[in-house]
Amino acid sequence: MKNEDRTSQAMHATWMGFWVNFTLTVFKLLAGFLGKSTAMIADGVHSLSDFITDLIVIIFVRIAGKEKDQDHEYGHGKFETFATFLVSLALAAVGVYIFINGLNKVIQVTQGEIIEPPTIIALIAALVSIIVKEGLYRYTARIGKKINNQAIVANAWHHRSDALSSIGTGLGIAGAIFFGEQARILDPIAGIIVSFFIIGVALKILLPSVNELLERSLPEETKKEIFEIIESNPEILSYHNLKTRKVGNTFAIDIHIKLDKTTTFLRSHDIATEIENKLRNRFGKQTIINIHTEPFNEEKDQKRR
Repeated sequence: MKNEDRTSQAMHATWMGFWVNFTLTVFKLLAGFLGKSTAMIADGVHSLSDFITDLIVIIFVRIAGKEKDQDHEYGHGKFETFATFLVSLALAAVGVYIFINGLNKVIQVTQGEIIEPPTIIALIAALVSIIVKEGLYRYTARIGKKINNQAIVANAWHHRSDALSSIGTGLGIAGAIFFGEQARILDPIAGIIVSFFIIGVALKILLPSVNELLERSLPEETKKEIFEIIESNPEILSYHNLKTRKVGNTFAIDIHIKLDKTTTFLRSHDIATEIENKLRNRFGKQTIINIHTEPFNEEKDQKRR
Protein backbone atom coordinates (compact mmCIF):
# COMPACT_ATOMS: atom_id res chain seq x y z
CA MET A 1 0.00 0.00 0.00
CA LYS A 2 1.36 3.42 -0.94
CA ASN A 3 2.21 5.75 1.91
CA GLU A 4 -0.20 8.39 0.56
CA ASP A 5 -3.11 5.89 0.51
CA ARG A 6 -2.25 4.73 4.03
CA THR A 7 -2.24 8.30 5.35
CA SER A 8 -5.46 9.14 3.50
CA GLN A 9 -7.35 6.20 5.04
CA ALA A 10 -5.98 6.99 8.50
CA MET A 11 -7.08 10.63 8.21
CA HIS A 12 -10.55 9.69 6.93
CA ALA A 13 -11.15 7.34 9.87
CA THR A 14 -9.93 9.92 12.38
CA TRP A 15 -11.99 12.80 10.96
CA MET A 16 -15.09 10.63 11.03
CA GLY A 17 -14.41 9.86 14.70
CA PHE A 18 -13.82 13.55 15.39
CA TRP A 19 -17.24 14.64 14.14
CA VAL A 20 -19.04 11.71 15.77
CA ASN A 21 -17.37 12.58 19.07
CA PHE A 22 -18.38 16.22 18.70
CA THR A 23 -22.02 15.30 18.16
CA LEU A 24 -22.06 12.75 20.98
CA THR A 25 -20.39 15.10 23.44
CA VAL A 26 -23.00 17.81 22.91
CA PHE A 27 -25.80 15.23 23.06
CA LYS A 28 -24.51 13.59 26.24
CA LEU A 29 -23.90 16.80 28.12
CA LEU A 30 -27.37 18.12 27.23
CA ALA A 31 -28.94 14.78 28.21
CA GLY A 32 -26.96 14.77 31.44
CA PHE A 33 -28.10 18.22 32.53
CA LEU A 34 -31.70 17.85 31.30
CA GLY A 35 -31.96 14.27 32.61
CA LYS A 36 -30.39 15.14 36.00
CA SER A 37 -27.77 12.43 35.62
CA THR A 38 -24.32 13.04 37.05
CA ALA A 39 -23.21 9.75 35.45
CA MET A 40 -24.21 10.98 31.99
CA ILE A 41 -22.45 14.31 32.55
CA ALA A 42 -19.29 12.36 33.45
CA ASP A 43 -19.79 10.23 30.35
CA GLY A 44 -20.05 13.42 28.32
CA VAL A 45 -16.74 14.59 29.76
CA HIS A 46 -15.29 11.22 28.74
CA SER A 47 -16.43 11.84 25.16
CA LEU A 48 -14.90 15.29 25.35
CA SER A 49 -11.51 13.67 25.99
CA ASP A 50 -11.83 11.91 22.62
CA PHE A 51 -11.50 15.31 20.94
CA ILE A 52 -7.98 15.59 22.29
CA THR A 53 -6.94 12.15 21.09
CA ASP A 54 -8.53 12.66 17.67
CA LEU A 55 -6.63 15.93 17.24
CA ILE A 56 -3.40 14.26 18.33
CA VAL A 57 -3.87 11.48 15.77
CA ILE A 58 -4.85 13.93 12.99
CA ILE A 59 -1.72 16.02 13.57
CA PHE A 60 0.80 13.21 14.04
CA VAL A 61 -0.48 10.76 11.41
CA ARG A 62 -0.24 13.51 8.79
CA ILE A 63 3.37 14.15 9.82
CA ALA A 64 4.18 10.43 9.91
CA GLY A 65 2.94 10.10 6.33
CA LYS A 66 5.65 12.43 5.01
CA GLU A 67 8.60 11.02 3.12
CA LYS A 68 12.09 11.24 4.61
CA ASP A 69 13.82 14.60 4.37
CA GLN A 70 17.10 16.24 5.33
CA ASP A 71 16.09 16.55 8.99
CA HIS A 72 14.50 13.08 9.23
CA GLU A 73 16.62 10.76 7.12
CA TYR A 74 14.89 7.65 8.51
CA GLY A 75 11.45 9.08 7.75
CA HIS A 76 8.77 10.37 10.13
CA GLY A 77 7.47 7.02 11.40
CA LYS A 78 8.29 7.77 15.04
CA PHE A 79 5.64 10.52 15.01
CA GLU A 80 3.07 7.73 14.61
CA THR A 81 4.60 5.89 17.57
CA PHE A 82 4.55 9.06 19.65
CA ALA A 83 0.88 9.59 18.76
CA THR A 84 0.12 6.04 19.94
CA PHE A 85 1.95 6.80 23.18
CA LEU A 86 -0.07 9.98 23.79
CA VAL A 87 -3.40 8.32 22.94
CA SER A 88 -2.70 5.43 25.31
CA LEU A 89 -1.82 7.88 28.09
CA ALA A 90 -5.09 9.72 27.50
CA LEU A 91 -6.94 6.40 27.57
CA ALA A 92 -5.30 5.47 30.87
CA ALA A 93 -6.18 8.89 32.31
CA VAL A 94 -9.83 8.39 31.34
CA GLY A 95 -9.81 4.98 33.05
CA VAL A 96 -8.36 6.45 36.24
CA TYR A 97 -10.89 9.30 36.16
CA ILE A 98 -13.82 6.88 35.83
CA PHE A 99 -12.43 4.74 38.67
CA ILE A 100 -12.00 7.70 41.05
CA ASN A 101 -15.39 9.15 40.13
CA GLY A 102 -17.11 5.78 40.70
CA LEU A 103 -15.28 5.15 43.97
CA ASN A 104 -16.26 8.56 45.32
CA LYS A 105 -19.93 7.87 44.53
CA VAL A 106 -19.81 4.47 46.24
CA ILE A 107 -18.34 6.11 49.33
CA GLN A 108 -21.05 8.77 49.26
CA VAL A 109 -23.80 6.16 49.08
CA THR A 110 -22.31 4.09 51.92
CA GLN A 111 -22.21 7.24 54.03
CA GLY A 112 -25.94 7.69 53.57
CA GLU A 113 -25.99 10.29 50.82
CA ILE A 114 -28.86 10.02 48.33
CA ILE A 115 -28.12 10.20 44.61
CA GLU A 116 -30.73 12.16 42.66
CA PRO A 117 -32.62 9.84 40.28
CA PRO A 118 -32.06 10.44 36.57
CA THR A 119 -34.76 10.62 33.90
CA ILE A 120 -35.39 8.52 30.79
CA ILE A 121 -33.56 10.95 28.45
CA ALA A 122 -30.28 10.08 30.17
CA LEU A 123 -30.89 6.35 29.56
CA ILE A 124 -31.68 7.00 25.89
CA ALA A 125 -28.42 8.95 25.56
CA ALA A 126 -26.48 6.04 27.06
CA LEU A 127 -28.04 3.54 24.63
CA VAL A 128 -27.33 5.78 21.64
CA SER A 129 -23.74 6.24 22.78
CA ILE A 130 -23.18 2.48 23.14
CA ILE A 131 -24.44 1.74 19.63
CA VAL A 132 -22.67 4.64 17.90
CA LYS A 133 -19.31 4.27 19.65
CA GLU A 134 -19.17 0.48 19.23
CA GLY A 135 -19.84 0.97 15.52
CA LEU A 136 -17.15 3.64 15.35
CA TYR A 137 -14.73 1.32 17.17
CA ARG A 138 -15.30 -1.51 14.67
CA TYR A 139 -14.86 0.80 11.67
CA THR A 140 -11.72 2.51 13.02
CA ALA A 141 -10.12 -0.73 14.22
CA ARG A 142 -10.72 -2.34 10.81
CA ILE A 143 -9.01 0.58 9.03
CA GLY A 144 -6.16 0.63 11.57
CA LYS A 145 -5.44 -3.09 11.13
CA LYS A 146 -5.79 -2.87 7.35
CA ILE A 147 -3.14 -0.15 7.05
CA ASN A 148 -1.14 -1.46 10.05
CA ASN A 149 -1.31 1.86 11.92
CA GLN A 150 -1.07 1.43 15.70
CA ALA A 151 -2.09 5.02 16.38
CA ILE A 152 -5.42 4.41 14.61
CA VAL A 153 -5.90 1.10 16.46
CA ALA A 154 -5.19 2.85 19.76
CA ASN A 155 -7.73 5.53 18.92
CA ALA A 156 -10.27 2.81 18.06
CA TRP A 157 -9.89 1.41 21.56
CA HIS A 158 -10.49 4.90 22.90
CA HIS A 159 -13.84 4.81 21.05
CA ARG A 160 -14.64 1.43 22.60
CA SER A 161 -13.73 2.73 26.07
CA ASP A 162 -16.44 5.35 25.59
CA ALA A 163 -18.94 2.63 24.63
CA LEU A 164 -17.96 0.57 27.67
CA SER A 165 -18.28 3.51 30.03
CA SER A 166 -21.72 4.18 28.53
CA ILE A 167 -22.69 0.58 29.36
CA GLY A 168 -21.85 1.24 32.99
CA THR A 169 -23.67 4.54 32.86
CA GLY A 170 -26.70 2.93 31.22
CA LEU A 171 -26.86 0.15 33.83
CA GLY A 172 -26.66 2.65 36.65
CA ILE A 173 -29.30 4.91 35.14
CA ALA A 174 -31.62 1.98 34.37
CA GLY A 175 -31.21 0.64 37.89
CA ALA A 176 -31.93 4.03 39.40
CA ILE A 177 -35.02 4.51 37.24
CA PHE A 178 -36.59 1.04 37.49
CA PHE A 179 -35.37 -0.40 40.82
CA GLY A 180 -35.45 2.55 43.18
CA GLU A 181 -33.04 4.33 45.44
CA GLN A 182 -31.11 1.28 46.69
CA ALA A 183 -30.15 0.28 43.14
CA ARG A 184 -28.56 3.62 42.28
CA ILE A 185 -25.21 2.38 43.55
CA LEU A 186 -25.06 0.13 40.43
CA ASP A 187 -23.96 3.16 38.41
CA PRO A 188 -20.63 3.80 40.19
CA ILE A 189 -19.92 0.07 40.71
CA ALA A 190 -20.30 -0.61 36.97
CA GLY A 191 -18.10 2.39 36.26
CA ILE A 192 -15.34 1.02 38.50
CA ILE A 193 -15.44 -2.38 36.76
CA VAL A 194 -15.26 -0.73 33.34
CA SER A 195 -12.35 1.47 34.45
CA PHE A 196 -10.17 -1.60 35.10
CA PHE A 197 -10.79 -2.83 31.56
CA ILE A 198 -9.98 0.59 30.09
CA ILE A 199 -6.73 0.89 32.05
CA GLY A 200 -5.74 -2.64 31.00
CA VAL A 201 -6.27 -1.82 27.32
CA ALA A 202 -4.33 1.44 27.74
CA LEU A 203 -1.34 -0.42 29.19
CA LYS A 204 -1.51 -3.02 26.42
CA ILE A 205 -1.23 -0.23 23.84
CA LEU A 206 1.22 1.87 25.84
CA LEU A 207 3.97 -0.70 26.42
CA PRO A 208 4.76 -1.47 22.73
CA SER A 209 4.95 2.25 21.90
CA VAL A 210 7.30 2.83 24.85
CA ASN A 211 9.49 -0.08 23.72
CA GLU A 212 9.64 1.34 20.21
CA LEU A 213 10.51 4.84 21.42
CA LEU A 214 13.28 3.29 23.54
CA GLU A 215 14.66 1.50 20.45
CA ARG A 216 13.84 -2.03 21.57
CA SER A 217 14.94 -4.79 19.18
CA LEU A 218 12.48 -6.62 16.96
CA PRO A 219 10.96 -9.86 18.34
CA GLU A 220 13.03 -13.05 18.28
CA GLU A 221 10.64 -14.57 15.71
CA THR A 222 11.44 -11.70 13.32
CA LYS A 223 15.18 -12.05 13.91
CA LYS A 224 14.90 -15.74 13.12
CA GLU A 225 13.28 -14.88 9.77
CA ILE A 226 16.13 -12.46 9.03
CA PHE A 227 18.70 -15.18 9.76
CA GLU A 228 16.86 -17.64 7.52
CA ILE A 229 16.94 -15.18 4.62
CA ILE A 230 20.68 -14.59 5.10
CA GLU A 231 21.41 -18.32 5.38
CA SER A 232 19.56 -18.93 2.11
CA ASN A 233 22.64 -17.60 0.32
CA PRO A 234 25.47 -20.22 0.41
CA GLU A 235 28.11 -17.59 -0.36
CA ILE A 236 27.58 -15.97 3.04
CA LEU A 237 29.96 -17.94 5.25
CA SER A 238 29.14 -16.17 8.51
CA TYR A 239 27.25 -13.19 9.91
CA HIS A 240 27.14 -11.18 13.12
CA ASN A 241 26.32 -7.85 14.76
CA LEU A 242 22.61 -7.87 13.91
CA LYS A 243 20.85 -4.70 15.07
CA THR A 244 17.11 -4.18 14.64
CA ARG A 245 14.45 -1.65 15.62
CA LYS A 246 11.18 -0.15 14.46
CA VAL A 247 10.76 3.30 12.96
CA GLY A 248 6.99 3.80 13.07
CA ASN A 249 5.59 1.18 10.72
CA THR A 250 9.01 0.37 9.21
CA PHE A 251 11.68 -2.13 10.25
CA ALA A 252 15.34 -1.06 10.41
CA ILE A 253 17.90 -3.87 10.00
CA ASP A 254 21.70 -3.62 10.26
CA ILE A 255 23.95 -6.69 9.91
CA HIS A 256 27.50 -7.71 9.00
CA ILE A 257 28.00 -10.61 6.59
CA LYS A 258 31.28 -12.43 5.91
CA LEU A 259 32.27 -13.67 2.46
CA ASP A 260 35.19 -15.60 1.06
CA LYS A 261 38.20 -13.27 0.90
CA THR A 262 38.55 -13.94 -2.84
CA THR A 263 35.08 -12.55 -3.53
CA THR A 264 35.28 -9.51 -5.79
CA PHE A 265 33.98 -6.12 -4.71
CA LEU A 266 31.31 -6.29 -7.43
CA ARG A 267 30.12 -9.74 -6.33
CA SER A 268 29.98 -8.75 -2.65
CA HIS A 269 27.81 -5.79 -3.65
CA ASP A 270 25.50 -8.08 -5.64
CA ILE A 271 25.16 -10.49 -2.69
CA ALA A 272 24.26 -7.65 -0.34
CA THR A 273 21.72 -6.37 -2.87
CA GLU A 274 20.14 -9.83 -3.18
CA ILE A 275 19.71 -10.04 0.60
CA GLU A 276 18.27 -6.52 0.71
CA ASN A 277 15.69 -7.43 -1.94
CA LYS A 278 14.65 -10.59 -0.06
CA LEU A 279 14.32 -8.68 3.22
CA ARG A 280 12.20 -5.97 1.56
CA ASN A 281 10.01 -8.59 -0.11
CA ARG A 282 9.39 -10.10 3.31
CA PHE A 283 9.11 -7.00 5.53
CA GLY A 284 8.02 -4.28 3.08
CA LYS A 285 9.56 -1.97 0.51
CA GLN A 286 10.13 0.76 3.11
CA THR A 287 12.41 -1.49 5.21
CA ILE A 288 15.64 0.30 6.15
CA ILE A 289 18.59 -2.07 5.54
CA ASN A 290 22.31 -1.64 6.05
CA ILE A 291 24.50 -4.64 5.15
CA HIS A 292 28.24 -4.45 5.83
CA THR A 293 30.41 -7.01 4.02
CA GLU A 294 33.64 -8.39 5.52
CA PRO A 295 36.22 -11.00 4.43
CA PHE A 296 35.92 -14.37 6.17
CA ASN A 297 38.99 -15.25 8.26
CA GLU A 298 39.42 -19.02 8.57
CA GLU A 299 41.63 -18.70 11.64
CA LYS A 300 39.36 -16.38 13.64
CA ASP A 301 35.85 -16.84 12.23
CA GLN A 302 33.55 -19.80 12.58
CA LYS A 303 31.44 -20.89 9.64
CA ARG A 304 27.70 -20.82 10.15
CA ARG A 305 26.04 -24.19 10.59
